Amino acid sequence: MSTFRIELDRHLPLSKQPNKGHNRWHPGIPPIQVVKSGDVVVMDTLDAFDCQIGPDTQASELRQVDLGRVHPLTGPIYVEGAEPGDILAVDVLNVEASSFAYTVNIPGFGFLRDSFREPFIVRWHIEDNVATSPDLPKVHIHGNPFMGVMGTSPSSDLLKVINEREEKLKSQGGAVEVPSEHGAVPTGHLSSEAIRTIAPHETGGNVDIKQLTKGTTVYLPVYVSGALFSAGDAHFAQGDNECCGTAIEMAATLTVRLRVLKGEASRTGQRDISFSRDILNQMGPNDHCLSSLHGPFYATTGICVDRETGVNYSENLTSSTKNALWNMINYIHQKYGYSNLQAYCLCSVAVDFHVSQLPDIPNVLVSAILPLDIFE
Repeated sequence: MSTFRIELDRHLPLSKQPNKGHNRWHPGIPPIQVVKSGDVVVMDTLDAFDCQIGPDTQASELRQVDLGRVHPLTGPIYVEGAEPGDILAVDVLNVEASSFAYTVNIPGFGFLRDSFREPFIVRWHIEDNVATSPDLPKVHIHGNPFMGVMGTSPSSDLLKVINEREEKLKSQGGAVEVPSEHGAVPTGHLSSEAIRTIAPHETGGNVDIKQLTKGTTVYLPVYVSGALFSAGDAHFAQGDNECCGTAIEMAATLTVRLRVLKGEASRTGQRDISFSRDILNQMGPNDHCLSSLHGPFYATTGICVDRETGVNYSENLTSSTKNALWNMINYIHQKYGYSNLQAYCLCSVAVDFHVSQLPDIPNVLVSAILPLDIFE
């Protein structure tokens, strides 16, 4: 197997670094790298706001931040042999943090956007896997770095479905970011129909799941030839919720192994992102576990799109939870052979639900996490 390196200048906006990445999802965006199943990719990623926020940024300047540039992603990466109906398994081998990071409250964004209308910034210094800031004195946040965005490209058909349901939701007053050419990378005709990176979808994307750290494997349904994998929006740490709209945001270097699981999405019916860890959480001397998940687990997810009708709801935690639960019931049935009713009862006694993120309109995301050490 081979290792590929994708380098970026972490201080230069994506638009100034051609053929390195994109900030919209569209199957027509050409890949920047071709790899084989099992290859390792080491990829630099920019911060979520595309180099617009630095150590000297003041809160008053946040009103001028161009949200059209969110999120700069490194990719797409074409994985040979990946076809619709497959699963792309992404083994997270490492997430190397930067020394500077930030958390911001942007007016008009976040779960309590109607209550907190003033801009605010926390400028973090990261050293020895600990983040500190004079903007939040007497606080030490231990790191567990992960990527907020990991995903594959939608097919042309799925892209059309997503755009139609989100346009309908917007017309009904729902909170949603529809396609916009402003700030888009790449520019041109694709940007008029390419979906924004703000919300997660069936392809993964901006899932903001804090458990996707080193040692975790992410499973993404493949919708196009080559999968077209991309990643970005690195977080040094985050709570299960990301309520103000940002975590501890940073540039980073991600190392992943990409593996094609032939026919697995078709065989199991998987249509959303899932993730697992097969080994005990191995923590180094400077690591601090931000989760109670010390052992092996498998997790499913849900967003607020009705499984039967395809209707997209706005920020509906009940819908997202139901979808995560149904995905877990299906996994337990497929993997262990239990009936759906048996799986339902097992979920009631063993599965934990996590509100992974609240602000990524319209699709809040819930994770259902099953500990694997309960099985003989």
